[in-house]
Amino acid sequence: MRYIVIEGNIGAGKTTLAKMLAGDLDAKVVLEQFSENPFLPKFYSNPQRYSFPLELSFLAERYKQLNNELRTGTLFNSLLIADYYFMKSLIFAGTTLTSDEYKLYRQIFEIIYSSVPFPDLYVYLHLPPQRLLDNIKKRGRDYEQSITLEYLNSIQKGYFQFFRQHPNSKFLIIDTSNIDFVLNRDDFLKIKAVIFDETHKKGVQRVSF
Repeated sequence: MRYIVIEGNIGAGKTTLAKMLAGDLDAKVVLEQFSENPFLPKFYSNPQRYSFPLELSFLAERYKQLNNELRTGTLFNSLLIADYYFMKSLIFAGTTLTSDEYKLYRQIFEIIYSSVPFPDLYVYLHLPPQRLLDNIKKRGRDYEQSITLEYLNSIQKGYFQFFRQHPNSKFLIIDTSNIDFVLNRDDFLKIKAVIFDETHKKGVQRVSF
């Protein structure tokens, strides 16, 4: 089974694109169940108190979901598309946790991480933080309205650092600033063609339209 991840900062449209691609290609789709996490609204209202339990709960849930989906597979789908990757846990934890909490968290993460397969292609949807903030405001989730530009910038830096640390993997950064793949079918087809181009090489590749 081919395994592709569609990632991005908060508000980048990763879940929407993952669903659209899966529907277009009759692929199996794995979506993060973040809305069911009871700590998420508490975290946005009180980050200092709820960062550690939030990150631990996400770590456990992401591992359980990805491990189940990737290990079982299916006879009817040769392609799996997910809207997150397990490393996301470490990227967000590095931003939200204190130094001591992060050291402990990383020890737990490293024990689990080695058993999670790396995707065949890691797609990152890039938008400037201000555009992300606009998208967050538009979708109107109450618990997200306290998200700041500073927080989005720190998450973005975490992703880019992660890319640099894995030069032997395939990363595709797509700048979607000038397109609308949701409302414009041609824009969607452009992204689809770039993602499924068989010439992707190891390292970071950047595409803009």
